[in-house]
Amino acid sequence: MTLQPANLKDLELKTGASAGELLEKIRNLREKNIGMDRIADTQVYISGMFVLRRADLLEAANITHIISVLRGRVDKTLIEQYTTSGRHLHIEVDDDDDENLIEHFQTTNAFIDKAVRGGGNVLVHCAMGISRSATICTAYLIYKKQIPSETAIDIIRESRPIVCPNYAFRQQLNIYYENLDQAMRNLDDVPAYQRYLYKKEVEMSRMAHKAPTINHYGDDEAKEGSDMELKCRKCRRTLALSKSFVDHQAASPPIASSSRDRILNAVGLNKPNCQHHFLDPIVWMKPELEKGEMEGKLECPKCKSKVGSYAWQGMKCSCGVWVTPAISLAKSRVDESRPRSAL
Repeated sequence: MTLQPANLKDLELKTGASAGELLEKIRNLREKNIGMDRIADTQVYISGMFVLRRADLLEAANITHIISVLRGRVDKTLIEQYTTSGRHLHIEVDDDDDENLIEHFQTTNAFIDKAVRGGGNVLVHCAMGISRSATICTAYLIYKKQIPSETAIDIIRESRPIVCPNYAFRQQLNIYYENLDQAMRNLDDVPAYQRYLYKKEVEMSRMAHKAPTINHYGDDEAKEGSDMELKCRKCRRTLALSKSFVDHQAASPPIASSSRDRILNAVGLNKPNCQHHFLDPIVWMKPELEKGEMEGKLECPKCKSKVGSYAWQGMKCSCGVWVTPAISLAKSRVDESRPRSAL
């Protein structure tokens, strides 16, 4: 396991220790095959993989269930009693920004819950007990205590100061907390999760110099919950709702002088010198965006007049900010209005 620079920097800030001191501490943990820590007020323990070789520690802590969160096989001889009785769960992921760990949260939470209800203790381990296992434990605390991800991480750090989920896992934890009720019902229905997957797909596709595969498109009809909508200036067909707006930071934010301006500010539309509205993919764009082109124009699905453009490699807004990916409607081609449900 390689400790990522961003993780190491975060640990330096959180613990006050130097990078050398932290690395030495991690080496010591590995060499001594110890480092199993109980998370306060729970029946959950966290560690690296080397503690599996210490059957005496597992027995002393009454570990009845184990979650392994790492890529590759786990030595069967070390966990045979757990695998044969269905008390071992293996989540195969790397400690990498491209990994999707949030999709496993419901499975791991249910596994831990069942074990705890049966009076058992659960060990969650990865390679070093720093990022992947910490993410799974954080998701469990979010689920049980209804607390923000950073608060949950701080609780775990009280027992194990070296924990530090990587940046992508932190994003996923935030999405999970902010949409907990909906995520517990069906993660695929969470717009923030779909937006996260979309951005990851775009990043990977850009690296391969090809257009991304889009699995989720926003709605352009459900007015409920939308503060603003964009309509084709020529035929008045609704093209986008505020739920699909993508904000970008301009050099100097405008002063809201009216209630209309405040609404525009809130949804990220009211930018100085901006000539574009940037959006996530919307269902009417599907025929154009699935052509496989890196860039192209967008036409109103009703009157076929040009209303905008897209560029997966990004584009520079007139306000000076580079937006990637860029799906935009030209302000000169659309009108802004409030849906009746928002009046």
